[in-house]
Amino acid sequence: MNASFLYPLLIVIASSSYGILSTIVKLAIHDGYTSAEAVTSQYFFGFLLAFILLIVTQRSLPRLNKKGIVTLLLAGICTATTGIVYGYSLNYLPASLAVVMLFQFTWIGLFLDCALKKRLPSRLEIFSLIFLLTGTIFAAGIFELDLTSIAWQGWAWGLSAAFSFSVFIQINSRPVQGVTTISRTFIVSVVALVVISIFLSPEIIWNGQLTNGLWTYGLALGLFGIILPILLFSIAGPKVSGGLASILSAMELPVAILASVIVLKEMITALQLFGIVLVLIGMSLPSIFSMRKNNMKKGVNI
Repeated sequence: MNASFLYPLLIVIASSSYGILSTIVKLAIHDGYTSAEAVTSQYFFGFLLAFILLIVTQRSLPRLNKKGIVTLLLAGICTATTGIVYGYSLNYLPASLAVVMLFQFTWIGLFLDCALKKRLPSRLEIFSLIFLLTGTIFAAGIFELDLTSIAWQGWAWGLSAAFSFSVFIQINSRPVQGVTTISRTFIVSVVALVVISIFLSPEIIWNGQLTNGLWTYGLALGLFGIILPILLFSIAGPKVSGGLASILSAMELPVAILASVIVLKEMITALQLFGIVLVLIGMSLPSIFSMRKNNMKKGVNI
């Protein structure tokens, strides 16, 4: 498969796995668990799965230099922080609006990438953002919400989640020398579990909640919320710019909405479908133009 298509595809798959998390958490809440317990189980099983992968594939950790340690520590902290502050935002915001606030990572991530690389966003990136942000508003059903009664804390936590996730994407765009994707996943999962245990519900590990049925949700959340995204971002992130990764990660929203419709039987309107189409167009534009540009270069070389 063409590398110019493969790595963006891996980013899309990683972000899609994030998209189904909200549906799994809602199922856990329906069965009587709190969102904090569900999220804590996600990071516990993410760590457990990463540990098993490490033992099976290599059985030892790499030696890290200071730069590598800082990169992986920040990746783990941002992974956990995103989950924590997004959960806090749900205490103040309707779920649809919380998704919209989280999706501000598209423009935050792009401009953060521009700031770090001291460049201006390209016309194509700006054009994609217009599609993404417009589509997000329609897809989340914002026009049906009363925004006047929402506390400022909701906006603050929502933007914090967006910023944390955009930093996570940027960090995972940086390669760490001498570290395999499995090692990277394990180290990030350990750091994330420690942070989550400080702020959420570590007691589920010893109070019997896990064996009482929470483990089924924790296993699914750990697989789709820790293992798959961190592995795929670790593989594809260094091959794709941080700005493009932020745009491609917008796939999370259509997947989140479609999962809630299919699994939770939630209703979807024509405006939401229109918004999903706009999001898909916006996230596809950079990859399509990149592939066309590469094909034109090959044609010239021939």
